[in-house]
Amino acid sequence: MAARSELDTQNIPAHVAVIMDGNGRWAKKKGGLRIFGHQSAITAVRETVEGAAELGVHYLTLYAFSTENWARPKHEVMALMQLLVHTIRQETPTLLKNNIRLQSIGDIASLPESCQRELRESIELTKAGSGMTLVLALSYSGRWDLTQAAQRLATDVARGVVQPEQVTENTIAGYLATAGMPDPELLIRTSGEQRISNFLLWQLAYTELYITEVLWPDFRREHLYDAIQAYQRRERRFGKTSEQLTVS
Repeated sequence: MAARSELDTQNIPAHVAVIMDGNGRWAKKKGGLRIFGHQSAITAVRETVEGAAELGVHYLTLYAFSTENWARPKHEVMALMQLLVHTIRQETPTLLKNNIRLQSIGDIASLPESCQRELRESIELTKAGSGMTLVLALSYSGRWDLTQAAQRLATDVARGVVQPEQVTENTIAGYLATAGMPDPELLIRTSGEQRISNFLLWQLAYTELYITEVLWPDFRREHLYDAIQAYQRRERRFGKTSEQLTVS
C-alpha cells in the first residue's frame, strides 16, 4: 500500500467522493447481521475523513444512504437511522477538533426527525470550520438531484427569473444539491462493484474512477493513499489530446 510520503502534495484532488460499499458482505463473512457491518464501518469513515483532511482535500462526499436504500428491510433501515444519529452526535467533537465543516445533500426532509435534528445541530456547530468540508449524501440519488434541479429551474423560468436561452451548464449546476462545490476529481468505490449506483450523475462527468476490492469496513487511510496515488498517475485530458496538454 502507498505511504503518505509517496504522494505528490501538489496534486491532491480538491474533491473526493466515496461510495461506501460492502458492509453487508463483510458482516456475512464474519457471521454477523448486516447492521454489524454498518457499525463496524464507523472506523473506516473516521480514518477516511481524518486522512483526507490531513492531505488537504477540500471536499469529501460520502454516499451514506441512497433513495433506493429505503427499499431495504424496515428493521435494517431503522437500525441504520439510529446508527446515523449516534454517529453524528459522537463524531461532532472530532469534526470540531479537526476544523472540519459538515454539510449534507439529499432529500433530508424524508429522514426521521431525530436524524434531521442531529444533522442540523452538527452542521450549525461546525459551520465555522475552515478546513475540509465533509458532505454526507443522505436519502440522495443522482436522478433525484437532477429532478429537483429541473423542477426548481422550471419554476424560475415560469416566473421569468431565468430566460430559457440563458440556461447553460453552469445554470443547471447552480440548481443541483452540490451548488457551490467543485465536481469530484476522484470517485472511490469499495467492494469491487463497477457501477456508480445513481450517485452524482451530473457531477461525475469527468471524474476519475477508482475501484477497490476492499470491503468498506476494512478501508483505512492507507487505502485512501492508494486511490490518490492511482489518481496522480493518470492524465486528465478533458477531451483534449496528450500533445495539447503538453503544449499548454
